[in-house]
Amino acid sequence: MDNNFKINDFYLYFIFAALIIIAIAFVKPALAIVGFLAMVYVYFVTKKRINNKNKEFLKYVETLNDRFDSLTKKVIFNMPFPLVVTDENAKIIWYNTPFSELFSDTEVMGEDFSKLFSDIELEDVLEKSPNESFSVELDDNIFEVYTNIVGEGDAENALFYFVDNSKYEKLREKYEDEYPIVAKIEVDNFADAMDSAPSQVRPLLNAEIDSTIRNYFEEYDALVRKADEDLYLVIMTYRSLNAMKQKKFDILDDLRELNRGNSIPITLSIGVSSYGLNLKESYIEANSSLDLALGRGGDQAVVKIEDNYEFFGGKSKAVEKRNKVKSRVLGIALKQLIDRSDTVYIMGHKNPDMDAIGAAIGCLRATINRGKDGFIVLEESNPSIDNLIDRMKEEEPDLYGKIISRETAISKIKHSSLIIMVDNHKPSFTECPEILDKTSQIVVIDHHRRGKEFVENPVLTYVEPYASSTCELITEMLTYMSEDLNLTHFEADALMSGIVVDTKNFSFQTGVRTFEAASILRRAGAEMIKVKALFQDDFDTLIYRAEVIHNAKIIHQNIAVSTFDKKANNSVLVAAQAADALLDINGVDASFVLTINDGKTHISGRSRGNEVSVQLILEKIGGGGHLNMAGAQLDTTDLNEAEKILVGAIEEYLKENEREE
Repeated sequence: MDNNFKINDFYLYFIFAALIIIAIAFVKPALAIVGFLAMVYVYFVTKKRINNKNKEFLKYVETLNDRFDSLTKKVIFNMPFPLVVTDENAKIIWYNTPFSELFSDTEVMGEDFSKLFSDIELEDVLEKSPNESFSVELDDNIFEVYTNIVGEGDAENALFYFVDNSKYEKLREKYEDEYPIVAKIEVDNFADAMDSAPSQVRPLLNAEIDSTIRNYFEEYDALVRKADEDLYLVIMTYRSLNAMKQKKFDILDDLRELNRGNSIPITLSIGVSSYGLNLKESYIEANSSLDLALGRGGDQAVVKIEDNYEFFGGKSKAVEKRNKVKSRVLGIALKQLIDRSDTVYIMGHKNPDMDAIGAAIGCLRATINRGKDGFIVLEESNPSIDNLIDRMKEEEPDLYGKIISRETAISKIKHSSLIIMVDNHKPSFTECPEILDKTSQIVVIDHHRRGKEFVENPVLTYVEPYASSTCELITEMLTYMSEDLNLTHFEADALMSGIVVDTKNFSFQTGVRTFEAASILRRAGAEMIKVKALFQDDFDTLIYRAEVIHNAKIIHQNIAVSTFDKKANNSVLVAAQAADALLDINGVDASFVLTINDGKTHISGRSRGNEVSVQLILEKIGGGGHLNMAGAQLDTTDLNEAEKILVGAIEEYLKENEREE
């Protein structure tokens, strides 16, 4: 053995002794002879003892190995936790008593390990290192399983150690279940609902709203405090939140069905914080979630999940608000922001429609009225706005000169500049996302239901899903920004065209304030004949639209789906128009048209708004919009693949509705 003693280890001592004897020999030879004989004696005695010690050590090691083998066997057989050994084919060849107790009613010897644990992929498990583990659940016990591979090739055995983690898992589950969650609740239309009820039943209606909210949350052991007549603060556990999510926050339906003489239904907006925050952080996050719920039109619950959101409800149309106070306040605030800014840059979404370009023109007029320099960021026109841009070139050349490219905007913008985003609130969808990082002054004006993606820290936000169009919002704000609108006939027509296109000629999402905005524009010189001329199509567009309608198929009895696979500059416009036209078919409640543009598949969704929400469907694949008008883009040019993705989202939406019913 390498660790044995050797005589060689003592040679230095013997050499030293020999040198001393030689030195003595010069003085007393007789004494040197005696010393030499003594050294020889010591050498042979030492060598003999070394050999004896090595033999004893070797015998001890051999005995220890035998004792260790016996000890190992004893430890394995008496191991307090389950242990099982399998051969190279995953057949059980040995197990201890604790393991057999887990399967007292089953003969496990020779059984396939994978059959006992059907949810385990054995190949993946065997690839794990000895320090890695996986969890299995047997009856009410949770085990952490560690693996060890012994042998090589065909003689490979696997050892599985089962460590009972049930107490730890129950403690962890208890900790998670009792973690505090904060929710903020707002009655969307409290004042309007009260006004719609007879005066003698209003106290009863108020009490009924309050008791319904309190009883619902107290049923889940939550703490409810009323902060205002239409605002509540709720503190609950994570377990309670999960129970509410399983019920899809059915309080939304309970309140909507509440009827005590009110002609306007009661709706709630609920914002809920995510798991793992302290109470202050949870309150801030609940407030943000509530803002998102309100921005999406109310009548829904928004729950923050890590870096994402979960939405519940949101199936009713946004209720029009008759109060214009917010429009006035924000109009004045926008005027002040323009006054303090060096230059104003206005932009809509990519491939802008009439609402986006009309709203941009309206904001440019507001900027000019304040004596400031402003620009519209537009890389290029598209078939949806070509007629308007052509008319701008002819009638308003100075205004047309205010349209700049993305490159120009990036090079000219300063930190003191103001950006106004219209008809869109998603940075990635803007005409020029790059300039959003160039300034901290960003204003968002939009009428789409707010989605997960939003501009970070805008200085002013006006997102109103009840509005028919962004042009309606801009028109209202213009009336509060200056005494004289100073709109030219062309600008009035541009704003009117945005309202017309998004309301489908005042058919969809049209409220009292929509007609008020239209009357303001009419007085400013808008002419419906000229506005209608902006929507005239060429012969090819009419033919393409007819082909899309002809090729449509009906799925789930009331949803029309079609594709437009021809290469055309106006493919997105054709898809949108065809989706509108498909709703004219009797029995069709929703329509979707897919087309390819700029290396992506564009989806236009439309619905009547009663049976199907195209917004909730297209949100599942990254899109958004309104209950009855939405869109999405997919990173594929394969229409068949895109259609499968769309149909999958539709079926998922319908299944969710069935479960809720």
